[in-house]
Amino acid sequence: MRTSSNPAFRNLPTGRGGYAGFDDRIGGAAGGAAAYRQTNQPTGYDRATTDRPLTVDDVVTKTAITAGLALVAGVLTVLSGAYWLALPAFVVGLVISLIVIFKQSSNPALIITYSIAEGIALGGITGWLESAGTGTGGQLGGLAGIGFQAVIGTFGVFIGMLVVYKTGAIKVTPRLTKMVIGAMFGVIGLMLINFVVSFFTTGGIGIRSGGPLAILFSIVVIGIAAFTLLLDFDQADQAIRAGAPAKMAWYIAFGMMTTLVWLYLEILRLLSYLRQN
Repeated sequence: MRTSSNPAFRNLPTGRGGYAGFDDRIGGAAGGAAAYRQTNQPTGYDRATTDRPLTVDDVVTKTAITAGLALVAGVLTVLSGAYWLALPAFVVGLVISLIVIFKQSSNPALIITYSIAEGIALGGITGWLESAGTGTGGQLGGLAGIGFQAVIGTFGVFIGMLVVYKTGAIKVTPRLTKMVIGAMFGVIGLMLINFVVSFFTTGGIGIRSGGPLAILFSIVVIGIAAFTLLLDFDQADQAIRAGAPAKMAWYIAFGMMTTLVWLYLEILRLLSYLRQN
């Protein structure tokens, strides 16, 4: 059994298939769904929702809904100029994410609220960075400037890694999973060290100062986030093969969103560094 660097995917059911593409359909779904209901049924499911097994279409649709809502919320935040909403929106998103993860909830209302909150937070940060860099209000600049570039970059990485996964160009193996998780803990450790050192030295250890080292660090983090998407695709694929109930698509979409939020933030940060140099 493989695990994932995404905490939302730690307890998803897994199948016994190989490294199939993300668009494969499962076989023996009824038996897999029954086994899943007996061993690992998330909260909030009834008999009606567990009768139909999860499909790729379910995952794609729910992921598109959550990402689309986040994008719309972000654009509206930039246009309104209400950048101050970023902090409270992030707090709301963090609280909801903890509830969803620890309860393994597939409640659509919670996950949709999380996506909207994260969209508002990302929109606020994007608008603030754009206005700080241009010295203007930034409403239109946030859409046409680094915000637009970060959205395109995030979408491009997502599609690129999906193609990589579907074609099997990179296999998601236990060794790769351990390497990605180890790298993720490594960058988190460096961020914490930088945060502590920044209290005593201006710029900390330099990984968030905007200089060459910071640019290199952001590129590395973007790479790790991209490989985390591979692990997310694999976890979703395994859930489909295990015959998880259809409503599980909301939980998988939530897991994808957490990685996309991280990826967007890091691409946005990199673009802000490049604009300064």
